[in-house]
Amino acid sequence: MIPLPSRRHFLLTGTALALGAALPAMASAKLPTLQVWKSPTCGCCKDWIAYLQKDGFSVQSFDEGNAAIRARLGMPTRYGSCHTARIGGYVVEGHVPAREIRRVLAEKPDAIGIAVPGMPVGSPGMDGPEYGGRRDPYDVVLVLRDGSSRVYASYR
Repeated sequence: MIPLPSRRHFLLTGTALALGAALPAMASAKLPTLQVWKSPTCGCCKDWIAYLQKDGFSVQSFDEGNAAIRARLGMPTRYGSCHTARIGGYVVEGHVPAREIRRVLAEKPDAIGIAVPGMPVGSPGMDGPEYGGRRDPYDVVLVLRDGSSRVYASYR
């Protein structure tokens, strides 16, 4: 004869299921606010912000351009793109995927931040219908404190 589950078993299982369902929301709630500096008229910047918000990021946007803040935050111009962001002490330059932002926040490397130089088609925010499904390969680079970089992730 198979014993029936106890009331305690049901309570513990229900609690575990509720916590499991809440974990993704809790992880997103713990993310610091992402601050983004961009042009007020840049559509791909707006699309990147919307993509991150959909992924659970809280975003604060400044429509004053990004060249001055990029320099102030120490991100070398050669890694530049149309927007510059800051989160958790790191600079995020360009159309960086949410996965890599979460990764740098979790790994906490000794670096200025991460960047997707330029504006590669197919990267988040550069992937709308106006691009006809085109996806160019690109790298996310980890920008080290001496200004050098190494590939952090490749998207092909």
